[in-house]
Amino acid sequence: MSKTRLLFAGVAVIGLAIVLVAQQPNNAGIRINNDSIGGVVTSPKGPEAGVWATAETTDLPTRYIKEVVTDDRGRYVLPDLPKAKYTVWARGYGLVDSPKVTSEPGKMVDLKPTIAPDAKTAAQLYPGNYWYALMKVPEKNEFPGTGPTGNGISTNIKNQGQWIHLIKTDSCESCHQLGNKYTRTIPPQFANLDSPAQAWMRRVQSGQAGNAMLGGLGQLGPERATALFGDWTTRVAKGELPAEAPPRPQGVERNVVITQWDWADPKSYLHDEISTDKRNPALNANGLIYGSPEESRDVLPVLDPVHNTTSTVKVPYRDPDTPGQPKPLKASTFWDEESIWDSHTTVHNPMFDEKGRLWYTSRIRAGNTEPAFCKQGSSLTSAKLTPLANSGRQLAVYDPATKKTEMIDTCYATHHLLFAADANNTLWTSSGGGGGVVGWLNTKVWDETHDAAKAQGWTALVLDTNGNGKRDAYSDIEQKVVTAPSGESLGTSAAVPAIADSAHDTRLNAAFYGLGIGPDGMIWGSVLGFPGGIVRVNPGSNPPETTLAEYYEVPWNNPKAKVQGYSPRGMDVDGNGVVWVALGSGHLASFDRRKCKGPLNGPTATGQHCPEGWTLYPSPGPNFKNVKDSGSADSHYYDWVDQFDTLGLGKNTPIETGNSSDSLLALVNGKWVVMRVPYPLGFFAKGMDGRIDDPKAGWKGKGVWTTWGTRTPFHSETGKGTMAKVVHFQVRPDPLAN
Repeated sequence: MSKTRLLFAGVAVIGLAIVLVAQQPNNAGIRINNDSIGGVVTSPKGPEAGVWATAETTDLPTRYIKEVVTDDRGRYVLPDLPKAKYTVWARGYGLVDSPKVTSEPGKMVDLKPTIAPDAKTAAQLYPGNYWYALMKVPEKNEFPGTGPTGNGISTNIKNQGQWIHLIKTDSCESCHQLGNKYTRTIPPQFANLDSPAQAWMRRVQSGQAGNAMLGGLGQLGPERATALFGDWTTRVAKGELPAEAPPRPQGVERNVVITQWDWADPKSYLHDEISTDKRNPALNANGLIYGSPEESRDVLPVLDPVHNTTSTVKVPYRDPDTPGQPKPLKASTFWDEESIWDSHTTVHNPMFDEKGRLWYTSRIRAGNTEPAFCKQGSSLTSAKLTPLANSGRQLAVYDPATKKTEMIDTCYATHHLLFAADANNTLWTSSGGGGGVVGWLNTKVWDETHDAAKAQGWTALVLDTNGNGKRDAYSDIEQKVVTAPSGESLGTSAAVPAIADSAHDTRLNAAFYGLGIGPDGMIWGSVLGFPGGIVRVNPGSNPPETTLAEYYEVPWNNPKAKVQGYSPRGMDVDGNGVVWVALGSGHLASFDRRKCKGPLNGPTATGQHCPEGWTLYPSPGPNFKNVKDSGSADSHYYDWVDQFDTLGLGKNTPIETGNSSDSLLALVNGKWVVMRVPYPLGFFAKGMDGRIDDPKAGWKGKGVWTTWGTRTPFHSETGKGTMAKVVHFQVRPDPLAN
């Protein structure tokens, strides 16, 4: 290019800049009002498309953050901002954050990030899964493991897939993210130990979850696991970088609007939230959001998203000897030897009923103080068929109108819960995977009698192995499911016996983790482990005496399956009866029972009998560097189906949590829509739901709610002092809709 043409190009750019400035506040077609901020994001290379603009304030009663994505011309609009002073900046892949600008709604703010000077700088903004993908996984020919005197891999680990499911959501990432800056580096506190492996052995013993983390290493084989984790962090420290960069948001991903509110304290964490009745998303419109702090607090955190205020509801427990939390195993980097969690009730999962009452799983007593009506000799039908001697967590219901809480003693353990759309408003529960039964509460009977024994029931999971269509005497195999202190199955035992007795029905060695209810009233649950599976429960006309189950394993080593996968966790059922399951192999899977070609019961229906019912969708992002099978390094804790189009991507859209990728992942017509939380880095969701606040308000009147569900919010970008946040996802018609 000649000097004249270069000069002309430079003059043209300067002229364009003058025109843009002159057009403010209606800059480049951006229209704002008194509750929005807009502008253009430009780097030295020009307008930056598909990057985030963030506004954050602490002027309100609680911290408030709004995040949007720029359009193809670098323009943005941050809508619906409460009146306050905001810090505004831009962030995007390939860039260094723009200088932060103080502004307020009703103003135009142009943001000017710079180009990342090198790949290392750029990679600091990548989600954790891009870094965790650098982890080396033992090669397939190293399995089965040969133990501490051999290759260091546990002899219980028979194949590479079993190893992967444990270093992801079923163990190492069940409570927090791996791959973020804190976990991909060794804290100075542990850096002077004799080896990186010893540094990892010491770091996992930190804090009140130290014993649980040691247990996870034990499942893998601590010798090999610590060596590989140490190798990973050593290579990162020496400068190894992710092999690929994440793509910037494209298409409808640029229409996503994210709002966050702090709603906890710096030493607690959240597991789930609830905003509405999952059967009726119009319930509790514009109302309070309630959360479950699990092991950390004996309260329900509450957010008022209209007034941006927070509060708490005290959670009672009945018996003084109700267990609390353990002391730290060893001092932690952040909290030294302080016990930061103090819950007795371990509230795990909340749910609204049709009356606006809040039901939740809650421990009210010690597990071994089971009522007599649960045990052998009770007159209850459920106890006659399947007596129970222990339950680690029970139920409670809080009425916001009266501000009263009632505790309900259940014979079965509770973990997740979900209301059926039946005349009794039956509340079905999962146990987390242990206990060997699935329980329910007839809330109509409870409201009429307040008699826990009369209102509840439970059933073993019984397969119709003899194929006669009814529940008969069954082979009652020993329930060998080993659980963590939280009640979750460790997935170390088979769900079905190796050889079925065709003359009798068969009891599964399993119970539910995830929970879903189909439009036909059938109850579905996920079974943790490897390869794991899902169970369909037909209560029949007189449960539990008429209750039968069907078991469908995720396709694994099945030559009839197009794609192999393993290790289900969270699940839901769409309005067509299709089950959607988050898999540890790095997939979202659907199971459509209508596609099954063979018998669904009988002696051959033991798990791998319907591969044609499964479709597996690999989640976006890289896989571990030496893993060749389908899947990704991302972890997926749970999923939920947006049956009522509360987000705006269509009815029956399945959404799974991207626990290593700072995201929610929606599958729309077979393609992924990645809804990334850009700030703070480290977003880690578990449950979610969708609510319609105003059906006449379009995209502004609805959205999906979730919460930061990590046990370690202090691992996030903003470090110690970071609080768990409520997160609201909305999808507008275009990136400038206001």
